[in-house]
Amino acid sequence: MSSPIDPTHYDAIILGAGGAGLMAAAVAGQRGKSVIVIDHADAPGKKILISGGGRCNFTNLHTAPDRYLSENRHFAKSALGRYTAHDFIALVDGHGIAWHEKTLGQLFFDGSASQIVQLLLDECTRSNSAGGTVEVVLGHAIRDVTHADARYQVTFGGRTVAAPALILATGGPAIPKMGATGFAYEVARKFGLGIIPPRPALVPLTLSGGEALFRTLSGVAADVVVRYGKTTFREACLFTHKGLSGPAILQISSYWQPGGTIEIDFLQNTDPAPLIEVKRTSPRIQLKTALASWLPERLAATLANRLNLTDPIGNLTDTALEASTEKLRRWPFRPTGTEGFAKAEVTAGGIDTAGLSSRTMEARSVPGLYCIGEAVDVTGWLGGYNFQWAWASGHAAGTAITD
Repeated sequence: MSSPIDPTHYDAIILGAGGAGLMAAAVAGQRGKSVIVIDHADAPGKKILISGGGRCNFTNLHTAPDRYLSENRHFAKSALGRYTAHDFIALVDGHGIAWHEKTLGQLFFDGSASQIVQLLLDECTRSNSAGGTVEVVLGHAIRDVTHADARYQVTFGGRTVAAPALILATGGPAIPKMGATGFAYEVARKFGLGIIPPRPALVPLTLSGGEALFRTLSGVAADVVVRYGKTTFREACLFTHKGLSGPAILQISSYWQPGGTIEIDFLQNTDPAPLIEVKRTSPRIQLKTALASWLPERLAATLANRLNLTDPIGNLTDTALEASTEKLRRWPFRPTGTEGFAKAEVTAGGIDTAGLSSRTMEARSVPGLYCIGEAVDVTGWLGGYNFQWAWASGHAAGTAITD
């Protein structure tokens, strides 16, 4: 990618060459702006490449503001409304990249996630035909960020560059093995922005020794409904040697608070009184056999053992079966914690949206400073929602920067 005529002065400096940063760069560059993107990683879009099992769940057809968590639940509306999932799909189609819908509106590439990184880089290159430039500099840690005389200066490697606009797109601390850090928070604090305490989100939950019996089920999965307060998700739950995982658990983990109890409905696809019905039709079978009609055998046997009901189901009273049904529909688990940022797919919390414009992502008190993507206190559900926030917030900032 070509460099601007002046090698030190740009219209915008973008910190972070992930999805949000590259999107902002492409949009700004195609508006005729000169942009430099700086990242300490040795390759762009590293988290993109590992997402969706390497196929990248790049957006979701059901994207809506109510599927995002934030201290300000209305903040994401503007950006998501002005750059939708269908807008990004059109961009993907324009590059001739094949994709498919998996489940629940989740869209994946037929090929590799590397296609989306190349798409973003190609969009940056298109800046040349619009009179703009995008330079991507990799493998250099930021040494200093300052602001004076309406210009931001960033020092990295052996260079110092300046611009009237600075875009923070370095994400949060989730998946540190990919180089993720809290650097964006450090810069935001330096310029007086608040930080909502970051925490792991879309992350497996851990269980205590008191629920160790379930650890013998490591690797067993079942479709369930999981609840925390008024929030519910109907997807698969996976038992692990540490606790609970799978899509349903990852979803509820973003809402769960330490000390809280989640409930799992193991009978979510059954009649209102399934065990009494089994008693009437097959009175000689045991409870574990009845449960195995709906659940994996090992899970069915473990639940029956926990309920301490080993007699043939016909020998059990309706009252006992009703109580068991209620327990199976609201089985409580009290997690001891999560598996932390190392296993979290994203970060909840981050740069406080109270200090940002929801339309442009610009800091209200610091002209020219923009915050986008995962660095901001906006966290989506599992299933492509966080990528759509990256595209939408990046588009908002890239559209807003001025000379």
